[in-house]
Amino acid sequence: MECAYYFDFCRLHNSAKIRITASAGGFSAKLKFSVTFSSLWVLSTMSFAIETCQLTRVFGERKAVDAVDLKVEEGTFYGFLGPNGAGKSTTIKMLTGLLSPSHGTVMVLGLNMLDHAESLEAKRHSGVVPENLALFDNLTAHEYLTFIGRIHGLDRDVIRQRSDEMLTLLSLEQETKKLVLEYSHGMRKKLALAAALISNPKLLFLDEPFEGVDAVASLTIRDLLSSFVARGSTVFLTSHVLEIVERLCTHVGIIMEGKLIQQCSMVDLHANGSLEQFFLNVTGSNRDQTPKLEWLEKS
Repeated sequence: MECAYYFDFCRLHNSAKIRITASAGGFSAKLKFSVTFSSLWVLSTMSFAIETCQLTRVFGERKAVDAVDLKVEEGTFYGFLGPNGAGKSTTIKMLTGLLSPSHGTVMVLGLNMLDHAESLEAKRHSGVVPENLALFDNLTAHEYLTFIGRIHGLDRDVIRQRSDEMLTLLSLEQETKKLVLEYSHGMRKKLALAAALISNPKLLFLDEPFEGVDAVASLTIRDLLSSFVARGSTVFLTSHVLEIVERLCTHVGIIMEGKLIQQCSMVDLHANGSLEQFFLNVTGSNRDQTPKLEWLEKS
């Protein structure tokens, strides 16, 4: 008889679940035990920047996010993909503490996001470019970055130096006298990224950071983010531009109708083809079945 044991650790405050699978002669039996530990040290030898267990968010009768188990290792560039309305932005809001989950747990940088004190500590070491950007329109770029820097407790000289460097890098140095409300959408995206980076975080959450950004700025941002990950920091990115995700990311997760249906490294994914084909396959999309507009095809 041969027995195989697989341990699936799931952080639930000071508890963990262990799943044991035993196989013999082609048959398998699954035994589930719940074991409570006095501490979390035994849970995993792998260090995760983000870890969720059964993360769920319900709006009325609709589950926007349904029992999602994310595991994002430190030092990775993680692409979080899915169709419109799949639950990507709702997930990011829960990961960053902007929205409370209906059920489940969230660990960010080893800290419990459902605990007020630990959540604040995690936020001190995180940067966020949210879906709606959340900028203050009646400030200039320098004023806004100074405000964000002071929230993080940075010295004014450090804020001034980092602000000047980032505004120059992102081609905003000629726009510093304008109010943010005068900025184009692409300029607002770049300012939001500068604000997310000014505290020199360990973890970046980016919700569609390349949307509305010109090609030159997009290249600059890609190089900046690659250097950020190369030093050992972590990026959690959502984007509909599969080419950018394929070029930048080391790992991907795909969410569909609120459920995490795939999570793997880009190396494993490329063993079976391109990201586009992989994404279409796991989401059940079929280009041959796409409706056509016959009146547009007629000459």
